[in-house]
Amino acid sequence: MKRKEARARAERLVARMTVEERAGQLRFDAPAIKRLRVPAYNWWNEALHGVARAGNATVFPQAIGLGATFDEKLLKKIGEAIGTEARAKYNVQKKVGDTDIYKGLTFWSPNVNIFRDPRWGRGQETYGEDPYLTSRLGVAFVRGLQGEGKTMRAAACAKHFAVHSGPEAERHRFNAEVSKKDMAETYLPAFEALVREAGVEAVMGAYNRVNGQPACASPELQHILRDEWGFQGHFLSDCWAIRDFFTGRGAAENAVDAAALALNNGCDLNCGSTYGFLMEAYEKGLVSEETITEACVRLFTTRYMLGMFGKTEYDQIPYTAVECPEHLDLARRAALESVVLLKNDGTLPLKRENIKTLGVIGPNADSRRALLGNYHGSASRYITVQEGLQDYLYGSGIRILTSVGCELYREKTEKLARPGDRLSEAAAVAEASDVVILVLGLDETMEGEEGDAYSGSLSGDRDSLELPEVQRKLMEVVARAGKPTVLCLMAGGCVDVRYAEERFGAILDLWYPGSMGGRAAAEILFGEQSPSGKLPVTFYKSLADLPEFEDYSMTGRTYRYFKKAPAYPFGFGLTYGNVIIRSARLKGDAERGFYFEADIGNRGPRDTGEVLQVYIKRTDSELAPPNPVLCAVRRIWLPVWGHDTVEVKIPDSAFTVVDEDGNRVRGGRFTLYLGTCQPDARSVELTGKRPMEFEIEI
Repeated sequence: MKRKEARARAERLVARMTVEERAGQLRFDAPAIKRLRVPAYNWWNEALHGVARAGNATVFPQAIGLGATFDEKLLKKIGEAIGTEARAKYNVQKKVGDTDIYKGLTFWSPNVNIFRDPRWGRGQETYGEDPYLTSRLGVAFVRGLQGEGKTMRAAACAKHFAVHSGPEAERHRFNAEVSKKDMAETYLPAFEALVREAGVEAVMGAYNRVNGQPACASPELQHILRDEWGFQGHFLSDCWAIRDFFTGRGAAENAVDAAALALNNGCDLNCGSTYGFLMEAYEKGLVSEETITEACVRLFTTRYMLGMFGKTEYDQIPYTAVECPEHLDLARRAALESVVLLKNDGTLPLKRENIKTLGVIGPNADSRRALLGNYHGSASRYITVQEGLQDYLYGSGIRILTSVGCELYREKTEKLARPGDRLSEAAAVAEASDVVILVLGLDETMEGEEGDAYSGSLSGDRDSLELPEVQRKLMEVVARAGKPTVLCLMAGGCVDVRYAEERFGAILDLWYPGSMGGRAAAEILFGEQSPSGKLPVTFYKSLADLPEFEDYSMTGRTYRYFKKAPAYPFGFGLTYGNVIIRSARLKGDAERGFYFEADIGNRGPRDTGEVLQVYIKRTDSELAPPNPVLCAVRRIWLPVWGHDTVEVKIPDSAFTVVDEDGNRVRGGRFTLYLGTCQPDARSVELTGKRPMEFEIEI
């Protein structure tokens, strides 16, 4: 149903409600209005990387892992799969009148905030640190989730608007001070793309203030969203963020004033309880009937667009669509594409004929939790790295020895034991093995959202890039064995792996790879598949290289503004193949747009996926970021000795810079770089490949 028709129906329905009934519908747990045959509806639902918190569903890699795929087409398919499973669940729940939380069709995903600092625990929920990549993947995900049919498949939500990326411990009080340039250049582009290109149905406000204004009651942000971008969907608060107005921010004196402040400044839906005071605000003349009515109409417009009051083309989706073979295979493919090979001295891929005993060691080796990240659903089967290897090598004659080695962060595994109680076992396994797979990292208990990551020292944020001390000791024990070792890292962002880089033959970053992650890891470790993911974030050497966490200026942050040498750069990732660009031509013009036509080839020794990356640098303006910035990507696949000719389109926005007032200025002299990594010195050092350069003036 088109928005115009849906809104007209919503207006007719809302006109039949009393003011009190309209106000009641602005709560996330909207009550039924029996006399109008309006069923109760709970707006709160999550789908960051699969239908979450609602029982069984396909669990895809965490969002940061999806960011590492650099694959727009894949993200669209994942969005479609999530939307299909959502409808399958909704269909059976609707039949029995189950309107509980997490049972609806309005999903508060994706998170398109910028992962500007590796300390942020919720960075794992994002697609990384780059505005362009975040916008492309976010648009693809929303298009897939919402669909392009007569009825909206499910409603997506762009969150958290705006400028939210920690610190978690201060989010209920924090004021993010941001320049107009950083706002337009870094923090807003992904939100704008989701509104203008994908037609995202909802936008969620952040907890924090932005330049003094609460994000959930900001006239400035609402002006950008609705007046400049033309957003027509509904706006909602983060959960209990409006309560912060009078408990943590001093923006309002009490709940009544807070409810009025939020509603009068564009917040249609309250995740929380503060809108329970709306009628009191109305009776005191703090909000008008027209304002309540408009918010209610917006919400019912969404419900009509979802086909909630009639038949839809999705009504016949059976429950068997949940975790169907096609979706599980898609989850496996996503895990495969997300894995980033950071180092390889020839240890990988492993050769079965050279291995009699394989050691699998580490607290994340057989951890289901480490597959998931946060905001996840429940899988009917989880394949850990250890299980994936056991399944993959079953019947091969290779003996697998295992040891947890240590707890994730606690000093011992058994309550009555001494600290380091599994180190001797790990040493024995390493000594007896021909090759060791060491699986370390974090999980959602160590990094995530305030209140969820209960071992995080900053309410979910990290205060160090190092692995916990117990894991560092385990690395030392394994290293002393002197056996070929592969470190498999499972975490939601940058981790200091310099010790491993010096002592181990290979390092694979698996992120939080989803329920099929262990199978994907086994296929990559033994060369059935080539790793082809790219880092969506910079791996820094030390936090000492970064500004203070609370500083929201982009100076010195992310690959675009970082002036020191990173440990591993954004966009970096090795493969088992050797894809080269044999030749390329820059074609097109300023009117019709520019694109690269590239002749690519894989010189072997294995089939592989790869990501062509285009970076751009304006050379005649100080307004440009100091380093070249990503402006186009294309994921490709090539067999050994295969070649192809592909086109990579460059968006017109790439030929702009942002001035200090936040305005985009087009034209000038530019250098374009086409390759499979950044054009920085560290990327060239690690890959041995230098991107091709092209000069252009517009």
